[in-house]
Amino acid sequence: MYKETAKEVLDFIQKSPSCFHAIQEIGRQLRENGFEELRETDRWSIKKGGSYFTTRNGSSLIAFRVGKTLDDYHFQVTSSHCDSPTFKVKEKAELKGKGGYLQLNTEGYGGMICSSWMDRPLSLAGRVLVREGNTVTSRLVAFDRDLLIIPNVAIHMNRSINDGFAFNKQVDMLPLFSAGECGEDSYRELIAQELGVDPQSILGMDMYLYNRTAPSIWGAKEEFISSPKLDDLQCACTSLKAMIQAENDRCVTVYACFDNEEVGSGTKQGACSTFLRDVLQRINDGLGFDGEDYRRAVAGSFMVSCDNAHAVHPNHPEKTDAENCTWMNKGIVIKFSANQKYTTDGISCAVFAGLCWDAGVPVQYFANRSDSVGGSTLGNLSSQKVSMHTVDIGLPQLSMHSSYETAGIRDSQYMVDALTAFYRTNLHITDSEQMVLG
Repeated sequence: MYKETAKEVLDFIQKSPSCFHAIQEIGRQLRENGFEELRETDRWSIKKGGSYFTTRNGSSLIAFRVGKTLDDYHFQVTSSHCDSPTFKVKEKAELKGKGGYLQLNTEGYGGMICSSWMDRPLSLAGRVLVREGNTVTSRLVAFDRDLLIIPNVAIHMNRSINDGFAFNKQVDMLPLFSAGECGEDSYRELIAQELGVDPQSILGMDMYLYNRTAPSIWGAKEEFISSPKLDDLQCACTSLKAMIQAENDRCVTVYACFDNEEVGSGTKQGACSTFLRDVLQRINDGLGFDGEDYRRAVAGSFMVSCDNAHAVHPNHPEKTDAENCTWMNKGIVIKFSANQKYTTDGISCAVFAGLCWDAGVPVQYFANRSDSVGGSTLGNLSSQKVSMHTVDIGLPQLSMHSSYETAGIRDSQYMVDALTAFYRTNLHITDSEQMVLG
């Protein structure tokens, strides 16, 4: 079962070369499992026992399932994100060089490990805005072939490359597109040809590089998986799987997958936007509840913020705390931070750890070394708009923010089991310091 679930995750990632494609794939799976799509611009008709989802910007999605009885009306939410560090192609994309070289002009999106993008096959994926008459339509495109490479400078010409090299994204990280065969506007023409449209009908684009290296299950005992975008599509996929297979008639279960976590979440479709709040309020209104009911429901709600965590590095174990550290294939990671970079506190940890123990899922605990600063994630940002008890969790991985990351083969199934238990268990919050599991 561990291997099959890992294969499902890797297949999901291959179908998600951009955040837009990830949301498209999530929507496809939801429809196949009986979820009805609601557009934000339409009036919603919501019924008890119904399953629904809506999207914003084509790059964020929230799905929810309404209990049939709702005798303990509240929300149980998981959140993850679908974006990963990469390079975005600028609007004026082509850069001409000596000898006929043609490069694409890109800028960094998020905090990537630059060296991991070099000397490997890359391609392009994203969305294109096409004019059709008086209508502008969003079209997804992903080139299923090797189109680009970012070449390293030979060591003979850069003797300090192994001594610590500072990559300049405007100089060192530009992908090579042509050696001279492509002329002016070849980039736009290539995209138009792929979509079967006139190049002049393309009015805008959000195009990104993606790593073409195929995901892999590897190791002498097949203990590892490696792939682009494990952070955070591994969590997005496993929480989706749990959402689809779990039911809870006493509450409203919610699955949220946000864009733009890697650049701060402060967009209209990010975790810090009104998206989650808007959806929860519309659910409340659609079910005939009032404002007081909504505030009571949120006060009794719980969120699991799912974003991958750092495993102990085999070459550098000193980078992690001596005791509050995590290992691949040893279970779900509950993340702590005294400065509240993570939302976990004693209450939310106790609730989630209790659910995991009941489900037979191993739990690990992570905190950064006290002399280093870690990253942040979704939980605290979404709490600025919808405040509820939240725990930050993840799956342990190596090479976070590399273009090719590594995790354990068992942990995806652990996440599915833990989140299925979360969705199925009714969390009855009696006050700010007491909850009943069941």
